[in-house]
Amino acid sequence: MAHFKTAPEDVVHFGQKIAFGSGHLANQLFPAALGVFMVVLVMSLNMNPILAGLLGAFPRLIDALTDPIMGYISDNTKSKWGRRKPYIVLGAVLSGLAFMVMWQLDPVNSELYNFFYFLIVSIFFYIGYTIFATPLIGLGYEMTPDYNERTRLMAVSQFMGQIAWMIAPWFWVIIYDTSIYDSAPEGARSLSIWVGALCMILGILPGLFNKEKVLPDKTKMANLSFKDLAVNTKEFITGIKLTLKNKPFVKLCGATFLIFNGFQTIAQFAFFIIVYYLFQGNTVAAGHWPAWFGTISSIATAFLVIPIVIYISGKVGKKNAFIIATLLSMIGYALKWWGFNPANPWLMFMPIPFLSFGIGGLFTLMMSMTADVCDLDELNNNERREGMFGAVYWWMVKLGTAVAMLTSGVVLHYVGFNEAVQVQTAETLTNLRIADILIPIATGIMAIMIMWKYDINEVKSHEIREALIARRAEVLFQDKHKADI
Repeated sequence: MAHFKTAPEDVVHFGQKIAFGSGHLANQLFPAALGVFMVVLVMSLNMNPILAGLLGAFPRLIDALTDPIMGYISDNTKSKWGRRKPYIVLGAVLSGLAFMVMWQLDPVNSELYNFFYFLIVSIFFYIGYTIFATPLIGLGYEMTPDYNERTRLMAVSQFMGQIAWMIAPWFWVIIYDTSIYDSAPEGARSLSIWVGALCMILGILPGLFNKEKVLPDKTKMANLSFKDLAVNTKEFITGIKLTLKNKPFVKLCGATFLIFNGFQTIAQFAFFIIVYYLFQGNTVAAGHWPAWFGTISSIATAFLVIPIVIYISGKVGKKNAFIIATLLSMIGYALKWWGFNPANPWLMFMPIPFLSFGIGGLFTLMMSMTADVCDLDELNNNERREGMFGAVYWWMVKLGTAVAMLTSGVVLHYVGFNEAVQVQTAETLTNLRIADILIPIATGIMAIMIMWKYDINEVKSHEIREALIARRAEVLFQDKHKADI
C-alpha cells in the first residue's frame, strides 16, 4: 500500500493537540465517573439493578436523539467566535453544573424519590453534554485533512482521555473510605462537585484555544432562525438521510455500536466479580483491587495500545489495524476466565494488555476514519458536515451505551445477583463470569464482519483529497471569473 508524507501545513501543532485532548479528557471523565458513581445506586442506596439500568439507559436515549440536532446547529452556526467553540464552552459549563446537582442523593429518601430526582437532573446533564461534546467531535474532524495526521491527532485525544479512566477507579476508593466520608452517598455528593468543576475547566479549553477550519463555501450554510424553521427541518432530515446513505460511515457506526455496547454491558461486571468472587463480598478485603484493575487497564491503553495501534495503522491501514486490535481484545476477554482467580488476585492483571486493545483501538481508529468519511461526503454532496457526522456517530455510541446500561442491569438480575446480600451464590458468580467473557467476544466478531469490506484506505483517501482540491480550485476560478465580468 502506498504511503504519503504529511505536508507541514497539515500538521496539528502540539499545543493544539493538547487543547483538543483536554476537551476529550473532560469528555471521557464524565462517563468514567458515572460508571463508578452508578455503583453507589445499587450498593449503597439499595436501588434495584433494573431501576439503575433504566437510569443509565433512558437519559442516554434522549441524549442520543438530540445529538443530530446539535450537529446540524453546529454545522450551520455563523458567529465571530466560530461554528463550534461557543457551544463547547457553554456545554462544558452546563454539563459540569448538572453533574454536581445530579448526585445530591440521600439514602433517607425513598427509592422512588431518588429514582425520579436522578432521572430528571440527568436529562439536563445529558442536554448540556450534547451541547459540549457534539461540536467538540466535529472540531476534531476538520483540524487536519491528512490521512495519517488525523490518526495522530485522535491518538493524542484518546491518550489524554485515558487519564480519566486511570483516575476514575479511585473515585470508588475515595467514596467508600470511611476515614474521609461517613457514607458512600455522602462521598458521591461531595466528590461530584470536584469532578463537575474539573470537567468544566478542561472542557472549556478547546473552545478557547483550538482553531476552526474555514468552510470552502459559507453560502451553503443554513440560516438558523425561527422563520426558517420549516426549511431547516427539511434540510436537517435530508442531511441525516445523506449521512446514513454513506455506506463506509454506516459500517463505522455499526462496528462501534457493537464493540462499545459489548464493552459497556460488562463494564461494571469486573467490579462485582472482584468484590463478590475474589473477595466473597468483603469490600474491605477487596480494598484497592478494583481501582488498580481500572487504572492499569487505562495505563496499558495509553502507553501500550495507542502507540502500537498507530504503528500498525501506518503499516497496514486503519481497517486492518481495527481488526487486529479487536482480535487481540477477544484473547484478553477469554483470558479473564483464568485471570480472575480467588487463590491469586494478582492474575487479574494478566488479560489487561490484550483487553485494552478493544476500546483503545476502537476510538483512535474510528474517529480518524470518520474524518476520512467526511471528505468522501463532501466529494459526493459538495458540503462539509463534520458536525452531523460526529453527531450521528456519537448517537450510535450513546445508543450503544443506553442499550448496554439496560442490558447490564437485566443480565445482573437474571444471573441471580442480589444487591441486598453480601455473599452471592456460586451459580450466580459463574453465570456472571461467563457473561463477562462471551458478550464482548460475540459483539467483537460481529464488528469484524461488518468492517471486513470497508474500502477507504490511504490511497483512496489521498485520491479523494486531490479531487476536492481540484474542485475547490475550479470553484474559486469560476467565482473570480464572474467577479471580473
